Amino acid sequence: MKRDKLPSCLREGLGVGLLLALLVNPAAAQQRASVDASAPQALAVTVYRDPNRGEGRAMYRNWPEGFAMISETRTVTLPPGESTIRFEGVAEGMVAVSAIVTGLPGGTIEKNRNANLLSPAALVDGTLGNRVRITRTNPATGEEVAETAVIRTRADGGLVLQTEQGFEAVRCAGLPERLSFDRAPAGLSAQPVFSIDTRDEAGGTYTVTLTYLAWGFDWQANYVATLQQGRGSDDVRLRLMSWLTILNDNAQGFENAELMAVAGTLNVVSDFEELSEPPEAQPLQLTCYPLGSTAAGSPVPSYDSDGGVALPSRPPELMMMRMEATFVDSITAQDIGILATEEQLGDLKLYRVPGQVTVAAQGLKQIAFLDRGEVRGRYVYEVSCRPWGETSGFGETLIRFSTVNDRAHGLGVALPSGPLALFEPAAGGDLLVGEENLRDYASGQDVEFSVGSSAQVLHQCTRLTAHDPHDEKGGWTRMRAALTNANPHPVTVRLQQGAPAEWAYRGGDGSLKDGERITEVTVPANGTRTVEWEMRPATAR
Repeated sequence: MKRDKLPSCLREGLGVGLLLALLVNPAAAQQRASVDASAPQALAVTVYRDPNRGEGRAMYRNWPEGFAMISETRTVTLPPGESTIRFEGVAEGMVAVSAIVTGLPGGTIEKNRNANLLSPAALVDGTLGNRVRITRTNPATGEEVAETAVIRTRADGGLVLQTEQGFEAVRCAGLPERLSFDRAPAGLSAQPVFSIDTRDEAGGTYTVTLTYLAWGFDWQANYVATLQQGRGSDDVRLRLMSWLTILNDNAQGFENAELMAVAGTLNVVSDFEELSEPPEAQPLQLTCYPLGSTAAGSPVPSYDSDGGVALPSRPPELMMMRMEATFVDSITAQDIGILATEEQLGDLKLYRVPGQVTVAAQGLKQIAFLDRGEVRGRYVYEVSCRPWGETSGFGETLIRFSTVNDRAHGLGVALPSGPLALFEPAAGGDLLVGEENLRDYASGQDVEFSVGSSAQVLHQCTRLTAHDPHDEKGGWTRMRAALTNANPHPVTVRLQQGAPAEWAYRGGDGSLKDGERITEVTVPANGTRTVEWEMRPATAR
């Protein structure tokens, strides 16, 4: 019976029922439109160091655990009503819960991290039951033969097609084969996608900013120091250069970005690795039965200790390709005249790179941020004298370059931690004479690093009393340090004598440095010097 011939009460009932259905299910009344935001028109990348990487430890090249704050400016055109905005090409290490979108009149209703990446498996699953084209190549003649087929199985097992000849498994005929798809299934993207739902009653074009944290970054400073000609151990000059080394392990690069790096230790309680959960492009799993041949037999699966089946390893050529992809770095350097500038960020330091740079995907980036042509300091010959052990002969001393991080000494900037390579001029060119790991140094602090050991300045530490130095009733232990200097100029020797928290001292002109009592003395050119002092346990009365 047609609706217009129904009784009026029934016609009114159908109208009310339809209205109620639309109210209960708004999607039935209005389909939410999907809108793609434009590619980023402006980018800013602020990189933070791995907060758990200890002092002196190198960056994890294959698994960096630092993070970055990424800000993208894009344009989007919205229709009236509700719509879903897709931001394609976000970092795969994106922490979606941290994402903020500004510039929309209706704000954000819902946020989603799309996990379906374009991959062979996704193509197969999205085309299940539909037609594709399979092309086979005759290895003897090179002739290609193509025909249509229908995909009948998902990608998590052996792939089965239905052709005019019947059902067959892909890649099991022994011939080179390839599948061609007319189009990619809806919802698949070659890059990670972040989407939000919003509402705009009027619709229009807007400039929006997407800001989020992303895992898989790190950075450190790398120093190169070259010793210059000096006038003795108390007047040493060197040139100090440093580079910001930025590491990005994400598969996405950031072109023409404003780059910044933050130095200091942050209090991070979130597990960014766990929160990021980067989407994975699932591979196509092909299985042919039976395996092996009548000559070689079928492979017997091996079982591990937990009872699981050990899967066949991937072909060596694929493993080599993956290794090469992992270790190929995009290392570039800014012009030496363009240096990163230092800014204050609360109690942290921020280094801003002028201009725009590209942070390459799965690569390293180096930018010069420090170049001081004449850092003034001095050599200090360091030796540790402790009240235990047998009296030994004369031994070498440790040479340290000592300066102050201020403008008077040619510095006066914050020095973030990182490895330092020290070079010294020689007849054949600059030679590497030492390596050191610098910790973070604030402006105004004393800066020291090791240069090597000296056979010109020697020491001998002797305990002059026979009792056990740790015996609280044994009295004071007498110590003597004999120092010799074979250089044609005087040198400064620093005696490290133990921690005042453990020992009490008398005699000598000791001072406190880094929690330890030290005594610095000058040993004349081609001369000797003797220093004596007494010590006993701090708990002795």
